[in-house]
Amino acid sequence: MAPPKSDFEKQMQHLDAEIRRLEAEFNMFFAGRLPRPPWETRTRVTALVKRHDQGFIRNTADRFRFETLQARFHKFIEICDRQLNAREMGRAVPGAKRASHVAPPAAPPTPAEAARQSAEKHAEKAERTEKVVTFGRGDAGADERVKELYEQLAAAKKQVGEAPVAYERVAALVKAQVTKFGDDTTNVAFKIALKDGKVSLTVKPEKE
Repeated sequence: MAPPKSDFEKQMQHLDAEIRRLEAEFNMFFAGRLPRPPWETRTRVTALVKRHDQGFIRNTADRFRFETLQARFHKFIEICDRQLNAREMGRAVPGAKRASHVAPPAAPPTPAEAARQSAEKHAEKAERTEKVVTFGRGDAGADERVKELYEQLAAAKKQVGEAPVAYERVAALVKAQVTKFGDDTTNVAFKIALKDGKVSLTVKPEKE
């Protein structure tokens, strides 16, 4: 049986649904199926995003999930505003036919599609990023540093759909590796990387 959803997860599902509704309504407006832009929906979703942004999200994975939705929302609004400004100023819509002897290019993506494409590029860039948590000999049992490494690792695994590693295993790994490699002049760096859709954790001694 699936575990019950947390309040935060329910809130993120609601926010995701509201963003999708806003995308659909703007697409209908640009396609001529709505008489005016969905300002009421936009105002409501903007308030939701602002409320969560001003709140405190302690869990790293939860914060990453909200920031992903927030970035998608802002990118979508940016694209919509550009298209609205172009319509108001009477500029040609990108992709329109420029000359009778030139074949028109493919139709431009809808604002929702453009926002999703931007989010995908952002995700691809995020996959190549690395996070490093470094421990000195005296840090092997430091709860805050171990917790930081655990939360970064858990967030990375959640991003790619992998099961999280138990906190105790991470703490034991840190203690063992710092004891093995760390000394007064050597720190131990734990590097979390995303590559080809998988999470890797590597350990490397670093001289000060």
